[in-house]
Amino acid sequence: MSEFGGVVAVTCIALEARIARSAGVTVLRKPSSQLGPALEAAIANGATGVISFGIAGGLKPGLRAGTCVVASGVRTADRVIATDAAWSRRLMAAIPDALHGEVFGSDIMLSHPVQKQEIHASSGALAVDMESHVAAQVAAARRVPFVACRIIIDAAHRTLPPASAVGLREDGTTDILAVLGSVMREPGQIPDLIRTARDARVAWRALWSARHRLGAGLGFAEYEEPALSLAVA
Repeated sequence: MSEFGGVVAVTCIALEARIARSAGVTVLRKPSSQLGPALEAAIANGATGVISFGIAGGLKPGLRAGTCVVASGVRTADRVIATDAAWSRRLMAAIPDALHGEVFGSDIMLSHPVQKQEIHASSGALAVDMESHVAAQVAAARRVPFVACRIIIDAAHRTLPPASAVGLREDGTTDILAVLGSVMREPGQIPDLIRTARDARVAWRALWSARHRLGAGLGFAEYEEPALSLAVA
């Protein structure tokens, strides 16, 4: 297998990338602004499937942190790009409690409930992330199977504190000094930050669980091996 042979898992955050790594999977960790060309290169170098894998914001009211969404399609500003039906069915079979519905692709972080409500009202999408729409467009143009498996980290009614945005470096790692600086400037965000941290813990555990349920190749047909079991305490 070449450097980009097999499945490419599209992520942005360092922990997403760590979780996604498995046999038959190459992880592409890029911000959305750099993702398109990088994914084009990966496909040109032999990638045969693309999965958008990681966390997402909740759009539909009532969906809690830790809810898994397998995308039926990815909604962009002007169209809906369908995901690969057969691969999506395998994801749903491996994660039977997952929801199947559209994911909205956004170029900006949606941190306020009003923003999320507006997007859900206009699109009906269940969740939002910042990579799936870029990956879906590239995969569709290159005729490569594409799916998205995302775990909700912030429910639709949650407000993301400013520290959540400034604390993420472009390379997907956490900037602790930026987080501390944000808290010192706006200490009133501490309650929201604590809630966000609790929700994040639930979401990351759910993402680990999804990864182990999907097994090698993250459900792609070329890598049908028995899924690993994971007991989540």
